[in-house]
Amino acid sequence: MKNKSDFGKAFFQAFPRTIPVMAGYLVLGFGFGLLLQSKGYNFLWAVLMSVAIYGGSMQFIAVDLLSNGASFLAAGIMTLMIHARHLFYGLSMIGKYRGTGKGKPYLIYGLTDETYSLVCTGDVPEDVNRGAYYLWITLLNQCYWVAGSALGGIFGQIVKINTTGVDYAMTALFIVILTENLLKKESRIPALAGVFVSFVCLLIFGAEKFLIPSMLGISFVLMLLRPVLYKEGGGESYEHNA
Repeated sequence: MKNKSDFGKAFFQAFPRTIPVMAGYLVLGFGFGLLLQSKGYNFLWAVLMSVAIYGGSMQFIAVDLLSNGASFLAAGIMTLMIHARHLFYGLSMIGKYRGTGKGKPYLIYGLTDETYSLVCTGDVPEDVNRGAYYLWITLLNQCYWVAGSALGGIFGQIVKINTTGVDYAMTALFIVILTENLLKKESRIPALAGVFVSFVCLLIFGAEKFLIPSMLGISFVLMLLRPVLYKEGGGESYEHNA
C-alpha cells in the first residue's frame, strides 16, 4: 500500500459495492445472533464466533452442534464438508491476490461467497490501489456480519420470540445471489452449470453427501468451459490482474 490517501480512496470505491452485501449480512447476521441467543448463549458469543470463525452457513449449523453437544471430530468433519468449496475459491484467487502486500493473510481468511463474488465480478478502478481495494471489501463485509450478529444477540436477550425458520435466511441469500447471476449474461453459464451439477450429485449421492462431489464436479465443468467463459468475459483472465 503506497500511502494513506490510497487507503482512503480505496474505501470510497469499495464501500458502494458492498452495500448489497451489507443489506444481506445485517439481516443474516441478525438471524444468527438471534438463533444463538435462543439456545442460551450471550450475544458476546455471537460476536466472538463472527470474528474468529466468520463461517456464514457453518455458524448457523454450529448453533445446533453446540446445543446438541457434538464432538470436535463431528464438528471438524462437518466444517470441512460445508467449506470445502473454499479450496476451489482459493485456487481461482491466486492471481488476483498476488502482490496485495501485508493484508494478503486477512484476504485469504475473509474470503466468503459474497466477497468472492464482488472481487471477481468487478474491475478495480485504475487509480485505486488493488490491495487496499480488496482489503476494504473484505473488511467491510465482515464488519457487517459482526454487527448483525451482535444486534441479533442483543435483540434476542431483550425480546423473546419464536425463532423457527430463522436458519432459512442463509438459503435465501444463496437464492438471491443465484438470481442475480442469472440476470447477468456473462454469469449465466457458471450459475446454470452449478445448478445442474449440484442437482445431478444430489440425485446420486443424496442430501447428506452431495456437497463435496458437487464442488469437484462444478470445478471440472468450469475448467472445461474456461475457453468459452474467457471469450464471453472479453478475454480477461485472473492472470491479467496478477
